[in-house]
Amino acid sequence: MKVAIVSPLVESVPPILYGGTERVASALTEELVKRGHDVTLFASGDSHTSAQLVACAPRALRLDPEVRDYVAYTLIECGDIYDRAREFDLIHNHVDYFAFPFARMSLTPTVTTVHGRLDLEEVRRTYAHFPEQRLISISHNQASTLPHANWIANVYNGIDMEKFRFRSEPGDYLVFLGRISPEKRPDRAIEIARDVGMRLLIAAKVDPADEGYYHAAVEPLINRSPRVEFVGEVDEAAKDDLLGGAYACLFPIDWPEPFGLTMIESMATGTPIVAYRSGSVPEVIVDGETGFIRDTLTGMVEAVEQVKHLNRARCREHVEQNFSAASMASQYEAVYNRVLEGQRSRSLLAQLPSPTVSATEQGSQSHAVAP
Repeated sequence: MKVAIVSPLVESVPPILYGGTERVASALTEELVKRGHDVTLFASGDSHTSAQLVACAPRALRLDPEVRDYVAYTLIECGDIYDRAREFDLIHNHVDYFAFPFARMSLTPTVTTVHGRLDLEEVRRTYAHFPEQRLISISHNQASTLPHANWIANVYNGIDMEKFRFRSEPGDYLVFLGRISPEKRPDRAIEIARDVGMRLLIAAKVDPADEGYYHAAVEPLINRSPRVEFVGEVDEAAKDDLLGGAYACLFPIDWPEPFGLTMIESMATGTPIVAYRSGSVPEVIVDGETGFIRDTLTGMVEAVEQVKHLNRARCREHVEQNFSAASMASQYEAVYNRVLEGQRSRSLLAQLPSPTVSATEQGSQSHAVAP
């Protein structure tokens, strides 16, 4: 099968530091190539892949100080893809609604994995304008926020298990990994660590849009907390060490998280999650087995003490069974085949001759429309 994978240009594939969608696109691309598919990856020029790479920007946009307008590059990327659409059996879009106008005019089928939130009014209006687009959710909770959209499947994100080493023994610190932003609630993580009296390592990026929040709400808390250390963004190897060496990973979100890659990365190392109940969390964590899901800050604090009773091997096993790159690729292959089979069926129907109309029927129809 000839497949085009369309990745965001914000980060390289895979990302050097922080990056969720691009990391998923990388895991999927490499697994599809392993299975013998002819894959072309549209991504930034500093990406590394065994597929054919089409560079749509010289390097990852976030790490390029000369780039100010990400949308401009994304539109060029979509133009490049759909100029070549006839070369592919199917286009797998990961750049959200930017590809919708192009996909609508293309004979090559497009499927779109939706990686972002869907509860914003402007986003809802955009999706409603393109109701024919084939959408794939990354959690059932995500899909439920836009129930009337054209959802054709749910496929959970997957990771390359080889990049995460299992540790059977817990460490003596808590970890918060990801992005500093109000909806991720690093302030909650700091409060939890303070209340349980444990060290907390915060490994996260600070986007320009969140710098004000970081300096006003998070940095003062860190400065007043001798047990909290802000280590910034980390690469893949450092992330594995950080997660694997932790006692527990805190996921105290305050928004409808579409998936939460951090949760499966942590469990892959054996480290359980203590999470706030929101978005996809109940679909990713097995409460009481691979972590704890709580509805209050007090509940999360109490759950930290119970983490010592969890089986870290069960955390790894849960990810292997449900969130590996292999599992994800198998599900996407099934989606691709179903879409292509539907495309072939429609093509065959279009080639069938129109049904003949008898003289009696013609007279009846003429009489019916006569003025």
